[in-house]
Amino acid sequence: MTRVSDTPPMRDESPFASALERIATALETIAGARHGPCDFSAADAFVFTAGSATLAPVSRVNRVDIALLRGIDQARDILLANTSRFAQGFAANNALLWGARGMGKSALVKAAQATINQRLAGSPAFKPLKLIEIHREDIEGLPHLMALLRAEPWRFLIFCDDLSFDGADTSYKSLKAALDGGIEGRPPNALFYATSNRRHILSRDMIDNERGTAINPDDAVQEKVSLSDRFGLWLGFHSCSQDAYLAMVLGYVDHFGLGGDPAAIAREALEWSAGRGSRSGRTAWQYIQDLAGRSGKAVE
Repeated sequence: MTRVSDTPPMRDESPFASALERIATALETIAGARHGPCDFSAADAFVFTAGSATLAPVSRVNRVDIALLRGIDQARDILLANTSRFAQGFAANNALLWGARGMGKSALVKAAQATINQRLAGSPAFKPLKLIEIHREDIEGLPHLMALLRAEPWRFLIFCDDLSFDGADTSYKSLKAALDGGIEGRPPNALFYATSNRRHILSRDMIDNERGTAINPDDAVQEKVSLSDRFGLWLGFHSCSQDAYLAMVLGYVDHFGLGGDPAAIAREALEWSAGRGSRSGRTAWQYIQDLAGRSGKAVE
């Protein structure tokens, strides 16, 4: 007669079993991060990662005061008005900031959020507007992000910097679907702001290739350039004049208390821009970094 042992079976301690256990633990951790709630009161800005569907708080946003953004007055006023309406629960448009590099497109988006929060801070029942950055490579996760935010009591500016598409990249279709909102519509508490050097976001080669290879070239091109039509607000940024460039430089000098002879600083700043073949807000800031360093000061 065979006796049945009361001893429980030995646990498989093989390397294979250990590896499976580690994988299971990792998957449970990811699942918890994926579905766990986000504490939006922890910060005013977050970064979204599509792979894990997580929102990481940003304790200190890299931005400049809106008063230091010179030469873009019209775009500044339009974007502030649009952002203010949205923050107060009124109708507002998705915005595409396009044009010359280094002219303050992304700086304006970040400054606008801070400015509107400061202006409306004393309003009854006002909740601070939250800024969420989504990276270009995570743009396919935008519909999922919109779904995560839909039921939240906060209002969100979703921001993608330097948005563009090349070659056979089809992730722009996810962006179109998110901006249109599908049958549910875009969440009323989410607005999308993007910056791009291209007016239609897609490269000219990409559009021309569709025109040359498609059976119905006009239809193919329209399908691609219609992406920018999803933005109700287009703000163009163009290369600045010499006077505007010098106004940026001297504005930074005054703000950071760098001192010095204004005429000498202007002369140096023009030489700096000539060496780079560009006059822009970015060039002005780079000159200020150099000037402050030579003066033994830090600027933040």
